[in-house]
Amino acid sequence: MTGEQPSTKQPSSEGQATTRPATGEQPAEGGTNAGAAAQGEAPANANEAPILDSQKDVVRKRKGRQPAGQNENGQAGVEQGGNQAGQQGGAQAEQRPAAVDQGPPPTDDKAAQQAIKPEKLVPVTEEKGKRIELTPEQVVRERRRPQGADVVKQFGDRVILQFNNQTFVESNEAPRITRGARDVYYEDLPRGRTRETVERENGVKIVTIRNRNGDIVQRSRITPDGREYVLSYVDERYYQDVDDWRDPGDDLPPMRLDISRRDYILDSEEVEDPDEYYTFLEQPPVERVQRLYSIDEVKRSARVRDIARRIDLDTLNFDFGSATLSDTEVQKLEGVATAMDKLLKKNPAETFLIEGHTDAVGTPDANLALSDRRAEAVAEALTNAFGVPAENLTTQGYGEEYLKVNTSSPNRENRRVAIRRITSLVAPVASNEQ
Repeated sequence: MTGEQPSTKQPSSEGQATTRPATGEQPAEGGTNAGAAAQGEAPANANEAPILDSQKDVVRKRKGRQPAGQNENGQAGVEQGGNQAGQQGGAQAEQRPAAVDQGPPPTDDKAAQQAIKPEKLVPVTEEKGKRIELTPEQVVRERRRPQGADVVKQFGDRVILQFNNQTFVESNEAPRITRGARDVYYEDLPRGRTRETVERENGVKIVTIRNRNGDIVQRSRITPDGREYVLSYVDERYYQDVDDWRDPGDDLPPMRLDISRRDYILDSEEVEDPDEYYTFLEQPPVERVQRLYSIDEVKRSARVRDIARRIDLDTLNFDFGSATLSDTEVQKLEGVATAMDKLLKKNPAETFLIEGHTDAVGTPDANLALSDRRAEAVAEALTNAFGVPAENLTTQGYGEEYLKVNTSSPNRENRRVAIRRITSLVAPVASNEQ
């Protein structure tokens, strides 16, 4: 994405100007050999970031970077580096298991889930619930947050949270999921969980169970004939303490890839035939999945996300500081939308993660909020213009945390939206076979 256009007054992502010389459009710096194996290690070119987000995460944790911000009382936070935060991040990196050669990537999604012990799936509607009077907005306001999570700042409907030496943006997916619904209602379930049911005009129901933190632990689409398609399912026993979230990627060894960068990341500007999107998206994860994760765990864990291949929509253009897509830009999504539709015809329970990213110009917090809105804009376009069901899409902004090109200058390649098919990370594939 060309995104923010540099000028003599280079604004932050939310329009706050900072003086910066006019440098023009930044060219791609570095460039990766498409035929080289992606090992997830820092490249020789200093301006070229590592291929894997988890490798960038390790560097960040070692530095112990905690972006400055404001707490709920409006008091300025302090940016930490080295010292206690750095030692904590380094300790986390050292605790990770040693690298293991898993062999070639799985041949399909079933093979990717071979290590997962079969679980007896409980229908999403089986438990008896107590009807409660809540609106989608109230559900978001009343969600609990992990212990130690601090609200750093709020940008409209985006909340910036900081915990476990990481910073996240939190948003509300309800407007996308519930739009046009015939009815939306909520029920209390045991152990502090909540069940949301969205009834559509065509008779389809989208049923979602969230834990006390608001994390999605189960989501299904139920068709008018009673067939249940499981979009997300996680064994809650993996949440040892609902108040203390930890990165599940810390249980995994550093990733090793024995495939080329082109087989792992598809840049849309290199796509010559739209069918390439389908061929790429249908490929399985690059390593076996050790357990099913919640959608929120995948969003928060770079190491877990890295298991899924990635499409970089680097041909999309947003106006500077804007999350609005013009009609011309929306049409650029037709190829990937067609691929999604084709995949959904084979498996209606596919789940796609839409990631938003910015360059490093502006404040980290504002960039998080902006990137999240841009990810949402792409998801809205895929649904409104091309009919991709909203429940098959989940979004998350990462701001400048995972730069594609390692530079603090304005850079087009860093201003991008990315797509991963995360189905085999969040749902038992075999249960959805038609």
